[in-house]
Amino acid sequence: MDLIDAIKAIDKPHEDDVLNRLFTPWGENLNSDKVLQEYPRPQFVRDNYVNLNGYWDYTFVSEKESVEIPSDDKMEGKILVPFSPEAMLSGVEKRLEPDQYLWYKKDLPALTRKFKDSRYLLHFGAVDQFADIYVNGTYLGSHSGGYLPFTVDITEHLYFSPDGSYAEDNKLAVRVKDTSDSSYHSRGKQTLRRGGMYYTCQSGIWQTVWIEEVPSTYIREIRIRPEADLKTVSIEISTNRPSSVTIKTPGLELVKSGRSFDSNESAFPGDASFSSDTYPTIGQKSEGDTPSYYHFTLSLKDPHLWSPEDPYLYPLQIDTGEDHVRSYFAMRFFSTEKDDKGITRFCLNHKPYFLMGVLDQGYWPDGLYTAPSDEALIYDITEMKRLHFNMMRKHIKIESARWYYHCDRLGMIVWQDMVSGGSSYAKPVVSYLPTLFPKVFGRMSDGPAYYKTFSRGSAEGRSEWLLEMQNTIRYLYNVPSIGTWVLFNEGWGQFNAAGATVMAKEMDDSRPVDQASGWFDEGSGSFRSVHNYFRPLNVEIDKAGRAFVISEYGGLTCHLDGHSSVDRVYGYKKFENLDTFGVAYYNLINGDLKPLIAKGLSGAVYTQVSDVEEEVNGLMTYDRKITKINPNLDPNMSKRLNQ
Repeated sequence: MDLIDAIKAIDKPHEDDVLNRLFTPWGENLNSDKVLQEYPRPQFVRDNYVNLNGYWDYTFVSEKESVEIPSDDKMEGKILVPFSPEAMLSGVEKRLEPDQYLWYKKDLPALTRKFKDSRYLLHFGAVDQFADIYVNGTYLGSHSGGYLPFTVDITEHLYFSPDGSYAEDNKLAVRVKDTSDSSYHSRGKQTLRRGGMYYTCQSGIWQTVWIEEVPSTYIREIRIRPEADLKTVSIEISTNRPSSVTIKTPGLELVKSGRSFDSNESAFPGDASFSSDTYPTIGQKSEGDTPSYYHFTLSLKDPHLWSPEDPYLYPLQIDTGEDHVRSYFAMRFFSTEKDDKGITRFCLNHKPYFLMGVLDQGYWPDGLYTAPSDEALIYDITEMKRLHFNMMRKHIKIESARWYYHCDRLGMIVWQDMVSGGSSYAKPVVSYLPTLFPKVFGRMSDGPAYYKTFSRGSAEGRSEWLLEMQNTIRYLYNVPSIGTWVLFNEGWGQFNAAGATVMAKEMDDSRPVDQASGWFDEGSGSFRSVHNYFRPLNVEIDKAGRAFVISEYGGLTCHLDGHSSVDRVYGYKKFENLDTFGVAYYNLINGDLKPLIAKGLSGAVYTQVSDVEEEVNGLMTYDRKITKINPNLDPNMSKRLNQ
């Protein structure tokens, strides 16, 4: 073990740092009149779409002042939505403290009614962390959790013309609170005391806000499941009222009558309270709504299978009455299975497939959690593919829906982390001791005695995380590129991982589960999953017969002046220039990692896509202006990995 490097990697908070003002190329060229205008939900597309991104009014207030919507003269200025107030691109650059509230206000554009008795749905991609919604001064409801989308039916509270043909002079207000890491709520790597592997906290609206008009009977939710036989796809549609539903994909059309629905057979867990990105559970619902469910099975002749090398997507059209939704699906299946030598491997379409993965924090110097543009999201994916990666591990963050869409269409497998929470992490227990003594802390038997040690003393916090895990799986279930659910990372807020694994498999038994990435393995899930930054890489054959993955390694650092947030360096092994950095990287990949594939290594996740603030172990600089390695040194790597 390289003990000196491990000691140097002990992270310390540096909350008083003033970060260098780094902009990505897309942030430098941002047009504030056209911010993230793409349709935000690519697997559930309607033609009616009013984008509310742009300048809103904002003000920060104390808890005492937060009771009433502030008058216009009390607003501090303009904020560029959907960038959080802490982000440079928001134009605010001010932190929302845990004892404060942030108010947003916006005049809604005029809405011309297309359908008689239609409904207007107000969608939020994500608001960090707690949001209260008001329309024309009336409180409609609240949403908790900073990472999942939610929808509000605002129809009953809009001002319409006398004939009901249009709505105008309507005002929207949103009140936000964010405790960041001062409480047990999920926050990922956000912290009030940034430094090392923890980053600037952010708050408020950080994904697209939009309105769409739907007819009185409309599609609520879809569930798409490619089956293990690689020729059958099961599709379930939910509508707000009984209707007839048609689904179409090239060469196939199926119709189901609303009189034959049976909600007891629904694949949805019967939980109409879940705030999906398509169902308005906040606000008054239309009288007579009775959710209805429709099941379809499509059998494809000579199916075109999806893979990173050939990311084929089937278009899907869903219709009910006047409501029309476009979607897509892929024929693929992820699993862990034994190879011809009896070694358990990660498999794509029932064939062993080595995962050349890279850790993706999803942070931007100018937008924090929010990418400056759709092109920026695409760039990260395509650049990692150019560097011969076929998997990105989205690290304890839920990304915007368009990022997953680009992974689907460009061919990038995703390992999706759940967002971590819990009270302040005991770093000696969850980070330093497991690094020094991995065999001692590699496994554990969980129970109430561990809750305080692992920052999970709050029963309410544990219940909240379990619900968020279920809702995350439900929200992202249809994404073809997601190949594995990752439940816990390095013990951060971990509790009853074995029980959580059972719950995750009940929600989705079609994908593998990485129960505990790093250490504190409880012996179940699909993988023996270890982090190894300071020791020679090796393979540990699991006694339970699970596949073996190195779910984090590397972390080589190279600081480049003018492209880093601070002059200080945090990482796991420092290199002074790009030449020595590149040699070390390819020696690690070619000399240490690739020989382990034959010995049973199923996948590995290099740390990481880009530098983030003090952590300069990225393959790209934080501003995405320099890629630190030259992929042409080994142009056939990805081809050889899966021969």
